[in-house]
Amino acid sequence: MTDGPRPNALTASPRWGRVRGAVRRPVVRQLVRFTGVGIICTAASMGLYAGLRFPIGPTAANATALIVTSLLNTELNRRFTFRIHERRRRLHDHLHGLVALVIALVLTSGSLWALLWAEPNAGVVEELWTTTLAGWVATAARFVLLRYWVFRRARNA
Repeated sequence: MTDGPRPNALTASPRWGRVRGAVRRPVVRQLVRFTGVGIICTAASMGLYAGLRFPIGPTAANATALIVTSLLNTELNRRFTFRIHERRRRLHDHLHGLVALVIALVLTSGSLWALLWAEPNAGVVEELWTTTLAGWVATAARFVLLRYWVFRRARNA
């Protein structure tokens, strides 16, 4: 009889020990969960933008997609990334999440405006790349804001 699973070549290596040690750190676990939430919200945002771009124009489509997915993002991060399940400060958390939305809106709309100023005939693919790249910068700012300001009470989740 054994006390647990046998180590294989991968799990017995010193590198694997460093990976397991890193995953024990709250910030690493939060970044992994935050990335998963971000992938879901980015896909939703791109789909909304692409679907709304022609009926309402690129700027309004960007703003609409950001507002909808920001609400989704804040709630998913609240529940999964930072493990906050009580309803007590939900509205408060979402109101603070609006600051991150404003930052994202400024970055993505500003980059979209710059693209359309430089290349008035840019297509949807160029617009999506531009807003996605700007969104990645906004995402980094969002994580810092959520971790150290909005959900600071759950920083070690």
